[in-house]
Amino acid sequence: MPGGPGYDWRVSGPTKSSAKPVAKPVAEPVAEPVAKTVDDVRDALAAHDYLADEGLATAIFLAMTLERPLLLEGEAGVGKTEVAKVLARWTGGELVRLQCYEGIDASQAVYEWDYSRQLLHLRAAEAAGAPIDEDALYSERFLVRRPLLRAIAHDGPTPPVLLIDEVDRADDEFEAFLLEVLADYSITIPELSTFHAERPPIVIVTSNRTRDVHDALKRRCLYHWIEHPDFERELAILRVRAPEVPDELARQVAAAVEALRDLDLYKPPGVAETIDWAHAIAALDATRLDERVVDVTLGAVLKYREDQERARTHGLDRLGTGAGERSAGV
Repeated sequence: MPGGPGYDWRVSGPTKSSAKPVAKPVAEPVAEPVAKTVDDVRDALAAHDYLADEGLATAIFLAMTLERPLLLEGEAGVGKTEVAKVLARWTGGELVRLQCYEGIDASQAVYEWDYSRQLLHLRAAEAAGAPIDEDALYSERFLVRRPLLRAIAHDGPTPPVLLIDEVDRADDEFEAFLLEVLADYSITIPELSTFHAERPPIVIVTSNRTRDVHDALKRRCLYHWIEHPDFERELAILRVRAPEVPDELARQVAAAVEALRDLDLYKPPGVAETIDWAHAIAALDATRLDERVVDVTLGAVLKYREDQERARTHGLDRLGTGAGERSAGV
Protein backbone atom coordinates (compact mmCIF):
# COMPACT_ATOMS: atom_id res chain seq x y z
CA MET A 1 0.00 0.00 0.00
CA PRO A 2 1.28 3.54 -0.68
CA GLY A 3 2.63 5.28 2.38
CA GLY A 4 3.34 8.82 3.34
CA PRO A 5 1.47 11.27 5.50
CA GLY A 6 -2.30 11.20 5.28
CA TYR A 7 -2.60 8.28 2.85
CA ASP A 8 -6.12 6.98 2.34
CA TRP A 9 -8.22 5.23 -0.29
CA ARG A 10 -10.44 8.18 -1.10
CA VAL A 11 -10.83 9.29 -4.66
CA SER A 12 -12.45 12.67 -4.09
CA GLY A 13 -13.20 15.23 -1.43
CA PRO A 14 -11.03 17.29 0.93
CA THR A 15 -7.81 15.99 2.44
CA LYS A 16 -5.99 16.75 5.65
CA SER A 17 -2.74 17.44 3.89
CA SER A 18 -1.36 20.98 3.98
CA ALA A 19 0.51 20.45 0.73
CA LYS A 20 -0.17 22.94 -1.97
CA PRO A 21 -2.39 21.66 -4.78
CA VAL A 22 -0.75 20.84 -8.05
CA ALA A 23 -1.41 23.39 -10.75
CA LYS A 24 -3.38 21.86 -13.58
CA PRO A 25 -1.93 22.24 -17.08
CA VAL A 26 -3.90 24.07 -19.69
CA ALA A 27 -6.10 21.52 -21.45
CA GLU A 28 -5.32 20.86 -25.09
CA PRO A 29 -8.11 20.96 -27.69
CA VAL A 30 -10.35 17.93 -27.48
CA ALA A 31 -10.07 15.57 -30.44
CA GLU A 32 -13.07 15.11 -32.67
CA PRO A 33 -15.07 11.90 -32.22
CA VAL A 34 -13.64 9.05 -34.27
CA ALA A 35 -16.97 7.30 -34.86
CA LYS A 36 -20.39 8.74 -35.60
CA THR A 37 -22.28 5.52 -36.25
CA VAL A 38 -22.18 1.85 -35.29
CA ASP A 39 -21.06 1.04 -38.82
CA ASP A 40 -18.10 3.37 -38.37
CA VAL A 41 -17.05 1.36 -35.33
CA ARG A 42 -17.48 -1.98 -37.06
CA ASP A 43 -15.54 -0.79 -40.13
CA ALA A 44 -12.74 0.67 -38.02
CA LEU A 45 -12.38 -2.53 -36.00
CA ALA A 46 -12.35 -4.58 -39.21
CA ALA A 47 -9.63 -2.32 -40.60
CA HIS A 48 -7.55 -3.37 -37.60
CA ASP A 49 -8.31 -7.09 -38.09
CA TYR A 50 -11.07 -7.40 -35.47
CA LEU A 51 -14.39 -8.68 -36.83
CA ALA A 52 -17.14 -7.58 -34.45
CA ASP A 53 -20.79 -8.47 -34.78
CA GLU A 54 -23.47 -5.79 -34.60
CA GLY A 55 -24.09 -6.28 -30.88
CA LEU A 56 -20.46 -5.75 -29.88
CA ALA A 57 -19.98 -2.86 -32.31
CA THR A 58 -23.08 -1.18 -30.85
CA ALA A 59 -21.83 -1.66 -27.28
CA ILE A 60 -18.46 -0.12 -28.17
CA PHE A 61 -20.11 2.78 -30.00
CA LEU A 62 -22.32 3.57 -27.00
CA ALA A 63 -19.42 3.28 -24.55
CA MET A 64 -17.42 5.80 -26.59
CA THR A 65 -20.35 8.13 -27.22
CA LEU A 66 -21.75 8.13 -23.69
CA GLU A 67 -18.28 7.95 -22.07
CA ARG A 68 -19.29 4.94 -20.01
CA PRO A 69 -17.14 1.94 -19.06
CA LEU A 70 -17.89 -1.23 -21.03
CA LEU A 71 -17.93 -4.53 -19.16
CA LEU A 72 -17.22 -7.46 -21.46
CA GLU A 73 -17.88 -10.97 -20.16
CA GLY A 74 -17.45 -14.30 -21.88
CA GLU A 75 -15.36 -17.44 -21.96
CA ALA A 76 -11.60 -17.05 -22.02
CA GLY A 77 -10.29 -16.63 -25.55
CA VAL A 78 -13.33 -15.00 -27.18
CA GLY A 79 -11.50 -11.71 -27.80
CA LYS A 80 -12.40 -9.49 -24.82
CA THR A 81 -8.90 -8.19 -24.15
CA GLU A 82 -8.27 -7.76 -27.85
CA VAL A 83 -11.10 -5.20 -28.02
CA ALA A 84 -9.09 -2.76 -25.90
CA LYS A 85 -5.90 -3.35 -27.90
CA VAL A 86 -7.70 -2.70 -31.17
CA LEU A 87 -9.38 0.43 -29.81
CA ALA A 88 -5.98 1.80 -28.81
CA ARG A 89 -4.56 1.15 -32.27
CA TRP A 90 -7.60 2.69 -33.92
CA THR A 91 -7.97 5.84 -31.79
CA GLY A 92 -4.26 6.42 -31.25
CA GLY A 93 -4.76 6.55 -27.48
CA GLU A 94 -2.28 4.93 -25.12
CA LEU A 95 -3.26 1.44 -23.98
CA VAL A 96 -3.11 1.43 -20.17
CA ARG A 97 -3.57 -2.09 -18.84
CA LEU A 98 -4.44 -3.02 -15.27
CA GLN A 99 -4.18 -6.79 -14.82
CA CYS A 100 -6.29 -7.77 -11.83
CA TYR A 101 -5.40 -10.57 -9.43
CA GLU A 102 -6.24 -11.66 -5.91
CA GLY A 103 -4.78 -9.24 -3.38
CA ILE A 104 -4.25 -6.31 -5.75
CA ASP A 105 -4.27 -2.97 -3.94
CA ALA A 106 -3.72 0.72 -4.59
CA SER A 107 0.08 0.47 -4.75
CA GLN A 108 -0.26 -1.71 -7.85
CA ALA A 109 -3.33 -0.03 -9.31
CA VAL A 110 -3.23 3.68 -8.48
CA TYR A 111 0.12 5.05 -7.29
CA GLU A 112 3.00 4.64 -4.90
CA TRP A 113 5.99 6.67 -3.80
CA ASP A 114 9.48 5.91 -5.07
CA TYR A 115 10.99 5.13 -1.67
CA SER A 116 14.50 4.47 -2.96
CA ARG A 117 14.70 7.90 -4.64
CA GLN A 118 13.18 9.54 -1.57
CA LEU A 119 15.87 7.91 0.58
CA LEU A 120 18.64 9.07 -1.76
CA HIS A 121 17.19 12.58 -1.62
CA LEU A 122 17.23 12.50 2.19
CA ARG A 123 20.83 11.28 2.30
CA ALA A 124 21.93 13.94 -0.17
CA ALA A 125 20.22 16.61 1.89
CA GLU A 126 21.83 15.34 5.09
CA ALA A 127 25.26 15.23 3.46
CA ALA A 128 24.84 18.82 2.29
CA GLY A 129 23.54 19.92 5.67
CA ALA A 130 20.32 21.15 4.11
CA PRO A 131 17.01 21.13 6.00
CA ILE A 132 14.56 18.32 5.26
CA ASP A 133 11.59 19.53 3.22
CA GLU A 134 8.79 16.99 3.67
CA ASP A 135 6.71 18.58 0.92
CA ALA A 136 9.58 18.01 -1.51
CA LEU A 137 9.64 14.32 -0.57
CA TYR A 138 6.00 13.96 -1.58
CA SER A 139 6.09 15.82 -4.88
CA GLU A 140 5.51 14.75 -8.47
CA ARG A 141 9.20 13.86 -8.97
CA PHE A 142 8.86 10.95 -6.53
CA LEU A 143 5.40 9.82 -7.61
CA VAL A 144 5.09 6.50 -9.46
CA ARG A 145 1.91 6.51 -11.52
CA ARG A 146 0.22 3.14 -11.77
CA PRO A 147 -2.42 2.33 -14.44
CA LEU A 148 -5.47 4.01 -12.89
CA LEU A 149 -3.66 7.28 -12.18
CA ARG A 150 -1.96 7.23 -15.60
CA ALA A 151 -5.34 6.90 -17.29
CA ILE A 152 -7.04 9.55 -15.14
CA ALA A 153 -4.22 12.12 -15.28
CA HIS A 154 -3.36 11.74 -18.96
CA ASP A 155 -2.35 14.74 -21.04
CA GLY A 156 -3.28 15.40 -24.63
CA PRO A 157 -6.42 15.49 -26.75
CA THR A 158 -6.70 11.73 -27.30
CA PRO A 159 -7.96 9.82 -24.26
CA PRO A 160 -6.17 6.60 -23.39
CA VAL A 161 -7.81 3.20 -23.48
CA LEU A 162 -7.93 1.82 -19.93
CA LEU A 163 -8.11 -1.97 -19.90
CA ILE A 164 -9.13 -3.41 -16.51
CA ASP A 165 -8.48 -7.04 -17.30
CA GLU A 166 -10.08 -10.00 -15.47
CA VAL A 167 -11.75 -7.92 -12.76
CA ASP A 168 -13.36 -11.10 -11.45
CA ARG A 169 -9.95 -12.16 -10.09
CA ALA A 170 -9.72 -9.12 -7.78
CA ASP A 171 -11.07 -8.96 -4.23
CA ASP A 172 -14.45 -7.46 -3.37
CA GLU A 173 -12.78 -4.54 -1.59
CA PHE A 174 -10.79 -3.58 -4.66
CA GLU A 175 -13.87 -3.87 -6.85
CA ALA A 176 -15.65 -1.41 -4.54
CA PHE A 177 -12.71 0.98 -4.76
CA LEU A 178 -12.70 0.66 -8.53
CA LEU A 179 -16.37 1.62 -8.59
CA GLU A 180 -15.54 4.88 -6.81
CA VAL A 181 -12.83 5.73 -9.32
CA LEU A 182 -15.08 5.06 -12.30
CA ALA A 183 -17.92 7.09 -10.77
CA ASP A 184 -16.28 10.46 -11.40
CA TYR A 185 -12.86 9.63 -12.89
CA SER A 186 -11.07 11.30 -9.98
CA ILE A 187 -8.23 10.19 -7.73
CA THR A 188 -7.07 12.07 -4.67
CA ILE A 189 -3.46 11.89 -3.53
CA PRO A 190 -3.55 13.50 -0.07
CA GLU A 191 0.02 14.80 -0.29
CA LEU A 192 -0.63 16.49 -3.64
CA SER A 193 -4.12 17.12 -4.93
CA THR A 194 -7.10 15.60 -6.69
CA PHE A 195 -6.49 14.46 -10.24
CA HIS A 196 -9.58 14.58 -12.45
CA ALA A 197 -9.76 13.44 -16.06
CA GLU A 198 -10.49 16.36 -18.35
CA ARG A 199 -11.83 13.76 -20.75
CA PRO A 200 -12.59 10.25 -19.44
CA PRO A 201 -10.53 7.39 -20.83
CA ILE A 202 -12.19 4.71 -22.91
CA VAL A 203 -12.64 2.01 -20.26
CA ILE A 204 -12.90 -1.69 -21.11
CA VAL A 205 -13.47 -4.01 -18.15
CA THR A 206 -13.22 -7.75 -18.80
CA SER A 207 -14.38 -10.74 -16.78
CA ASN A 208 -14.13 -14.48 -17.38
CA ARG A 209 -16.94 -14.88 -14.84
CA THR A 210 -14.97 -17.00 -12.40
CA ARG A 211 -17.19 -15.16 -9.91
CA ASP A 212 -20.05 -12.72 -10.30
CA VAL A 213 -19.11 -9.06 -10.57
CA HIS A 214 -21.09 -6.94 -8.11
CA ASP A 215 -24.31 -5.35 -9.34
CA ALA A 216 -23.05 -1.87 -8.41
CA LEU A 217 -20.17 -2.14 -10.86
CA LYS A 218 -22.44 -3.57 -13.53
CA ARG A 219 -24.81 -0.62 -13.10
CA ARG A 220 -21.92 1.77 -13.67
CA CYS A 221 -20.96 0.02 -16.90
CA LEU A 222 -22.54 -0.85 -20.19
CA TYR A 223 -22.55 -4.62 -20.60
CA HIS A 224 -21.99 -7.10 -23.40
CA TRP A 225 -21.54 -10.88 -23.38
CA ILE A 226 -19.21 -12.13 -26.13
CA GLU A 227 -20.12 -15.55 -27.47
CA HIS A 228 -17.87 -17.93 -29.31
CA PRO A 229 -18.20 -17.09 -33.00
CA ASP A 230 -20.28 -19.25 -35.28
CA PHE A 231 -18.73 -21.15 -38.20
CA GLU A 232 -18.97 -18.35 -40.75
CA ARG A 233 -17.56 -15.66 -38.44
CA GLU A 234 -14.74 -17.90 -37.26
CA LEU A 235 -13.87 -18.69 -40.85
CA ALA A 236 -13.82 -14.96 -41.64
CA ILE A 237 -11.52 -14.40 -38.65
CA LEU A 238 -9.16 -17.11 -39.88
CA ARG A 239 -9.02 -15.54 -43.31
CA VAL A 240 -7.98 -12.25 -41.71
CA ARG A 241 -5.64 -13.49 -38.96
CA ALA A 242 -4.15 -16.51 -40.78
CA PRO A 243 -4.19 -15.54 -44.45
CA GLU A 244 -1.43 -18.02 -45.33
CA VAL A 245 -3.73 -20.96 -44.47
CA PRO A 246 -5.43 -22.38 -47.60
CA ASP A 247 -9.13 -21.62 -47.71
CA GLU A 248 -10.29 -25.23 -47.63
CA LEU A 249 -8.04 -26.04 -44.67
CA ALA A 250 -9.32 -22.92 -42.87
CA ARG A 251 -12.88 -24.12 -43.40
CA GLN A 252 -12.03 -27.54 -41.99
CA VAL A 253 -10.32 -26.02 -38.93
CA ALA A 254 -13.30 -23.73 -38.24
CA ALA A 255 -15.68 -26.68 -38.55
CA ALA A 256 -13.55 -28.91 -36.31
CA VAL A 257 -13.39 -26.23 -33.60
CA GLU A 258 -17.16 -25.86 -33.81
CA ALA A 259 -17.45 -29.62 -33.24
CA LEU A 260 -15.00 -29.55 -30.32
CA ARG A 261 -17.07 -26.89 -28.56
CA ASP A 262 -20.04 -29.27 -28.62
CA LEU A 263 -18.15 -31.93 -26.62
CA ASP A 264 -18.76 -30.38 -23.18
CA LEU A 265 -15.06 -29.72 -22.62
CA TYR A 266 -13.56 -28.26 -19.46
CA LYS A 267 -12.02 -25.44 -21.51
CA PRO A 268 -13.57 -25.08 -24.98
CA PRO A 269 -11.13 -23.59 -27.48
CA GLY A 270 -11.33 -19.84 -27.99
CA VAL A 271 -10.63 -17.86 -31.12
CA ALA A 272 -6.96 -17.53 -30.15
CA GLU A 273 -6.66 -21.34 -30.06
CA THR A 274 -8.40 -21.63 -33.42
CA ILE A 275 -5.86 -19.27 -34.97
CA ASP A 276 -2.95 -21.08 -33.28
CA TRP A 277 -4.23 -24.43 -34.54
CA ALA A 278 -4.57 -23.19 -38.09
CA HIS A 279 -1.01 -21.80 -37.97
CA ALA A 280 0.31 -25.07 -36.54
CA ILE A 281 -1.36 -27.23 -39.20
CA ALA A 282 -0.18 -24.93 -42.00
CA ALA A 283 3.37 -25.04 -40.59
CA LEU A 284 3.33 -28.81 -41.12
CA ASP A 285 2.46 -28.23 -44.79
CA ALA A 286 -0.77 -30.14 -44.31
CA THR A 287 -3.45 -29.47 -46.89
CA ARG A 288 -6.36 -31.18 -45.15
CA LEU A 289 -7.52 -32.11 -41.66
CA ASP A 290 -7.28 -35.86 -41.10
CA GLU A 291 -6.92 -38.10 -38.04
CA ARG A 292 -3.11 -37.99 -38.00
CA VAL A 293 -2.92 -34.22 -38.36
CA VAL A 294 -5.52 -33.69 -35.64
CA ASP A 295 -3.70 -36.09 -33.28
CA VAL A 296 -0.25 -34.51 -33.57
CA THR A 297 -1.53 -30.92 -33.32
CA LEU A 298 -4.24 -31.36 -30.70
CA GLY A 299 -2.14 -29.57 -28.09
CA ALA A 300 -2.42 -26.34 -30.08
CA VAL A 301 -6.19 -26.19 -29.62
CA LEU A 302 -6.92 -28.12 -26.40
CA LYS A 303 -4.80 -27.24 -23.37
CA TYR A 304 -6.12 -29.76 -20.84
CA ARG A 305 -5.31 -33.49 -20.90
CA GLU A 306 -8.89 -34.35 -19.93
CA ASP A 307 -10.21 -32.40 -22.91
CA GLN A 308 -7.78 -34.12 -25.26
CA GLU A 309 -8.87 -37.53 -23.95
CA ARG A 310 -12.51 -36.59 -24.46
CA ALA A 311 -11.78 -35.56 -28.05
CA ARG A 312 -9.93 -38.83 -28.68
CA THR A 313 -12.78 -40.80 -27.13
CA HIS A 314 -15.17 -38.98 -29.45
CA GLY A 315 -12.95 -40.08 -32.34
CA LEU A 316 -10.36 -37.95 -34.09
CA ASP A 317 -11.27 -39.55 -37.40
CA ARG A 318 -14.88 -38.46 -36.92
CA LEU A 319 -13.66 -34.99 -36.04
CA GLY A 320 -11.67 -34.69 -39.25
CA THR A 321 -14.39 -36.30 -41.39
CA GLY A 322 -17.10 -34.16 -39.82
CA ALA A 323 -15.04 -31.05 -40.41
CA GLY A 324 -14.67 -31.94 -44.06
CA GLU A 325 -18.40 -32.47 -44.45
CA ARG A 326 -19.24 -29.27 -42.58
CA SER A 327 -16.82 -27.18 -44.59
CA ALA A 328 -18.20 -28.66 -47.81
CA GLY A 329 -21.74 -27.81 -46.72
CA VAL A 330 -22.86 -31.43 -46.38
